[in-house]
Amino acid sequence: MFFESALKGKNSFWRYVVMFIVVFAATNIVGALPLVLVLVFNSVKNPEVLDASSGNLMDLSIYGIDPNTGLVLMIFPFIIGLITFMLLMKPMHGRNTMTVFNGSKRIRWKKFLLSALVWLALMGIYLYFSIRNNPGNFTINNTSTTLIWLVIIAIFLMPFQTTLEEILFRGYLMQGAGAWFGNKWLPLIITSLLFGLMHAFNPEVKDFGFWIMMPQYVLFGLVFGLLTVFDDGIELAMGAHAANNVFLSIFITHESSALQTAAVFEQKDVYPWADFLSLLLVSVLFISLMGILNKWCFKGKFKINCES
Repeated sequence: MFFESALKGKNSFWRYVVMFIVVFAATNIVGALPLVLVLVFNSVKNPEVLDASSGNLMDLSIYGIDPNTGLVLMIFPFIIGLITFMLLMKPMHGRNTMTVFNGSKRIRWKKFLLSALVWLALMGIYLYFSIRNNPGNFTINNTSTTLIWLVIIAIFLMPFQTTLEEILFRGYLMQGAGAWFGNKWLPLIITSLLFGLMHAFNPEVKDFGFWIMMPQYVLFGLVFGLLTVFDDGIELAMGAHAANNVFLSIFITHESSALQTAAVFEQKDVYPWADFLSLLLVSVLFISLMGILNKWCFKGKFKINCES
């Protein structure tokens, strides 16, 4: 039903191009205005900040912006982008926005929560053993009351960012590519590569290198894409993606991180290839658990529920 729903709408290639351009402009121009205004105001108020140097462009502290305010300003553009997408879906493609979630008229929130909770548990276990195996690589970064606000911001606002990305790549674009190519697997590969390239300007790429970081981003895209294909909808991908970013923003940060928050721990040294292998193992376990908990079935023609 997820892929088939795109066939009911208008799927000319130019429509997807226009949609992406408009959503991109709304996100990065209109949505970024509050951040730009704050940066300009702080720069005029304190010109010395212009001489401050930071290797991470996501680090807004050099402009005198506290991390929690900075996180809100960084997430706000995605809220504008999501609203823009929802407003344009019907006039551009002649179908309801809900169809990009799973092809039906409602979002399966139980799947979203299940996926988020399982991913959070796996991330928590992974962080625990990382600290236990190499305690000298982690320091306590924040135990103040600002953590309360960080938790609130992360839980209630971060999902807007991840939901927009999931809707665009695993929902909107995967459906469109499925309608063009007539299968599910080529769209999975295409959207995973595009998802990886979308993160090419992240500070981690600058510090560790394009070919070192891209495998991680593409792997994330493949994992979220497989969840979408196997479960016939994007709710599991939405939950895992949101849980991943919420967990990182609250619990762990490092100098090169795109999420410059006042997290509980700061990691001194990052080992990208070790992280990639760990992510691969966690992803295999996670997809297996999702298959069991959601009763996926692969007998002959794929069925969502083995009991059906």
